[in-house]
Amino acid sequence: MTPALDWHARYTQQARWTARVRQYLFDRAGLVAAQKVLDVGCGTGALLVELPVFTGARIFGLDLDLVATKQARLHAEAASITCGDGHCLPYPDGLFDAVFCHFLLLWVRSPLEVLKEMKRVTRPGGAVLALAEPDYGGRIDYPPELEPLGRWQAESLRGQGADPDAGRQLRRWFVSAGIAPIESGIMAGGWSDAPSPQERALEWAVIESDLAGQISGQEIQKIKKLDETAWERGERVLFVPTFYAWGRT
Repeated sequence: MTPALDWHARYTQQARWTARVRQYLFDRAGLVAAQKVLDVGCGTGALLVELPVFTGARIFGLDLDLVATKQARLHAEAASITCGDGHCLPYPDGLFDAVFCHFLLLWVRSPLEVLKEMKRVTRPGGAVLALAEPDYGGRIDYPPELEPLGRWQAESLRGQGADPDAGRQLRRWFVSAGIAPIESGIMAGGWSDAPSPQERALEWAVIESDLAGQISGQEIQKIKKLDETAWERGERVLFVPTFYAWGRT
């Protein structure tokens, strides 16, 4: 049986991946001057805990998962946390100076509807930010024997109702939602050190959870060993293009 995932550890890991670009985008969007900020799809609060570093604003978070919101209240005690749906945000028009999401739009039923709602609750001239949306269609795995892993994960995401090619559609979604994109792009891929054993263990916990029941345990363990060996030899390349976009209402 696959062990239960520590989702706060996972969300915190994802937050580390995007920290530099996120700080840049928050600076560009002027969060330092914001009075009210909303994190749509806040999960367990991995980003909410850092927001006071960027802003003295009143912080709000929303997530559809009730268990996650309970954890968010523990991790970000100063934030106002609500259990709700991004397709129908329970806030009045123009309440926030900035609204953002992080690894969310690939998971929702209608990214366009969610972005329209994010725009609606943002004041005129305020900022809407999609901080990170992956695109598995452009994933690079090296050595070549590890390439099936990317295909398996993309298929798993589709099976879970997600869009593994969300990233490349991000700018189009912004334009269609009526948000004028000021900047969009792909996070650079750069590695100064290999991931720690703890980081790799967490990544593989997610992989094994995603692939359970779809790929045989024998195949998973075989490619896991290939992955470990490639990291140890210093030849592993793993890059999932991750897009960002922000604009003003």
